[in-house]
Amino acid sequence: MIERTLFSEDHDRFRDSIRRFLETEVVPNHSAWEDQGYVDRDVWLKAGANGFLCSSMPEEYGGAAADKLYSVVLMEEVARVNATGLGFGLHSEIVAPYLARYGTEEQKQRLLPPMARGELIGAIAMSEPAAGSDLQGVRTTAIRDGDHYVLNGSKTFITNGYLADVVIVVAKTNPTAGAKGTSLLLVERGMPGFEKGKRLKKIGMKAQDTSELFFDNVKVPVANLLGGENQGFIALMQELPWERLQIAITAIASAQAAIDWTVAYVKERKVFGNTVASYQNTRFTLAEAQTEVQVARVFVDKCTELLMVGKLDTATASMAKYWCSDLQCKVIDECLQLHGGYGYMWEYPIARAYADARVQRIYGGTNEIMKELITRSMGLGAK
Repeated sequence: MIERTLFSEDHDRFRDSIRRFLETEVVPNHSAWEDQGYVDRDVWLKAGANGFLCSSMPEEYGGAAADKLYSVVLMEEVARVNATGLGFGLHSEIVAPYLARYGTEEQKQRLLPPMARGELIGAIAMSEPAAGSDLQGVRTTAIRDGDHYVLNGSKTFITNGYLADVVIVVAKTNPTAGAKGTSLLLVERGMPGFEKGKRLKKIGMKAQDTSELFFDNVKVPVANLLGGENQGFIALMQELPWERLQIAITAIASAQAAIDWTVAYVKERKVFGNTVASYQNTRFTLAEAQTEVQVARVFVDKCTELLMVGKLDTATASMAKYWCSDLQCKVIDECLQLHGGYGYMWEYPIARAYADARVQRIYGGTNEIMKELITRSMGLGAK
């Protein structure tokens, strides 16, 4: 294996701490969380107390001013144990950065410290019943009326939606201006007219609460505008490369975990008197999978280096997201096959990983959209 030079000894110690936390506080409870459809809020508080939330935020807002490699470590370790119920990544490295980059001082002081402590849980509401990857098709409106906006519409497939205390809502403040009329609003739990729908039942990621959100004449104070009015689409485009790289990071960690589980399984499982590992097909399948994951990891690590110096562009992040999520599904499928019938049993981690992985090719922009973005960088955009 190629040595990963991204991480320091401090990152390695942080990785050890996260592993202990996950093995103690998450893994024993994850199956029960899958049954109930969401994780307990208590695990958020424990994660906050251990410094695992919003670690890259400035210290004055409750973070540790840590570099994003600490967040990468957390994502990799969560993926390694397939703890897909935890919405920590979205909370800490999607919602919180929007606040840190575009929020007013009052917004940051009021919301970021309790988010870092796990007292407030964050979500972002982009997708709608008729607008998924196409953010320009958003129909939710926020019409200004004096010192507030009147918000109407609905969102769906919202991660952390059921537990969320603060939601960044993508809405049209100028419905006739297309993407140029998009704004971001901070909608908080308890605002009249803000309702959470049922928790959606999914193929996988059963412990991760995913909900519908409804806005019926919600009066959102102008002070809750995040960034400039009608500047929301620009903000979304600036933040999406990091979001998509996060998907690639978890995809590769998940694929590696699948290989590791399978290597252990085939060494023990016997077929016709021989271990499954003794068959050439098994060894070659795993050799190919390990090679592909290693190649992908080198690329993802390079993308992370680019991110750290502010040079990760949309096309490169799109390549990472589409390629790695496709590879994740391919590798997990091959590993499940090597488990035979047991691979289809829910109590085996490979079965859960198989179900959980499929959405990676959809959220954050479908892989088909990723290919469109890549072709635009090649001068091949549709006219």
